[in-house]
Amino acid sequence: MNASEPTKPRIGTLMWAAQSWPETGELWRRAEELGFDTAWISDHLAWRRITPWYDAYTTLAAVAAVTSRIRLGTLVTSPNFRHPVPTAHAAKTVDHVSGGRLVLGIGAGGTARSSDAGSLGGDDWTPRERADRFAEWTDLLDRLLRGPETTYGGEYYSARDVLSGPGCVQRPRVPFAIAATGPRGMRLAARTADMWITYGDLGGSGDAEAAVRKQLAALDEACRAEGRDPGELRRLFLTGFTDEPWRASLESFRDLAGRYAALGITDIAVHWPRPDSPWAADMKTFEAIAAEN
Repeated sequence: MNASEPTKPRIGTLMWAAQSWPETGELWRRAEELGFDTAWISDHLAWRRITPWYDAYTTLAAVAAVTSRIRLGTLVTSPNFRHPVPTAHAAKTVDHVSGGRLVLGIGAGGTARSSDAGSLGGDDWTPRERADRFAEWTDLLDRLLRGPETTYGGEYYSARDVLSGPGCVQRPRVPFAIAATGPRGMRLAARTADMWITYGDLGGSGDAEAAVRKQLAALDEACRAEGRDPGELRRLFLTGFTDEPWRASLESFRDLAGRYAALGITDIAVHWPRPDSPWAADMKTFEAIAAEN
């Protein structure tokens, strides 16, 4: 490969949390067999009114025990209904069960009831409070996973004498993948993340590629502001939320993946096909995409 050519992205898949065991275990084993680099799961109580919707961390612990190679992650965990202390405890356990294969995806959480906002009661969070909570939540989670003992008093989250030895299998802790597009979230990713996540053009401009190019430029600027080499941070594009034909054919996927790789995207995640939904896809095409790894 020419030195000026972009590196081929790693390809992962976003699994559904709507199947019960043992079907879930069989699907995740299939994802590993197909060659995906990473299999992710959304962390919700329910999503878009789909029920049942099973717990992300319990599912990851179960599939960690029946897989051996594929990396596993949340896409994404949010403060909407989780506190950092039990989240850290669950993440550390999954990292041990998997032999060090967990990637901990984190986001600020959506504002809609379909994103679990308000599920624990209380008033709706303002945008400022949501950003403040996200930063504090992530900071405390980082400390808890590094251990061995954490005491923390924040405006929204606290911990007292929490023991976390022997810590994670991965050192100094499991890698963070942070979903962010705003200035504060970008700075948070630049400080603490190993990977940054974008869903693409959620603003509805109609030009997803231009939107991601702008986001990547802002991410590079945030890294420089934090004194970090932008090249240290992997960049994941979760497809399926723009109008681009990722799953129409293998040729379409290759074309789009190549163009986003040229922008600086290092990882791509595609939804596992779900019939009668916006994420329906031909299974043979999906398997061919997995084989691109």
